[in-house]
Amino acid sequence: MARELDEKDFAILRKLAPEYSGVLCPESGHEFHSILPPVSNHIAEDEEDFAERVGRLSDEDWGYLTDQILSGREDLGCMPEEDIETILVRIREAVSEEAAERVQRLYHLSGCGLL
Repeated sequence: MARELDEKDFAILRKLAPEYSGVLCPESGHEFHSILPPVSNHIAEDEEDFAERVGRLSDEDWGYLTDQILSGREDLGCMPEEDIETILVRIREAVSEEAAERVQRLYHLSGCGLL
């Protein structure tokens, strides 16, 4: 079932991509159903740009996103490894090492087709 982004999600998206005002994924024309993958895959110019963008988020934002990832509502499966590593660093700093390890396991399991 596709996730419907709420106002908190859009507030985080505005921090990550203030220049982007739409709700449609630039490449597919479909509405966003996650926050981090479209920023990684379609909005950020490269790995460094993505790292700068996610560095704008507060610890509270990372707590929320981590909860969304671990509950399966924020899907990271289509993101490149280098951006996942950037996310894991931020989760370690803002949330905990344990949460980062859980997100990493989830990402690898989804990449293996086990989820």
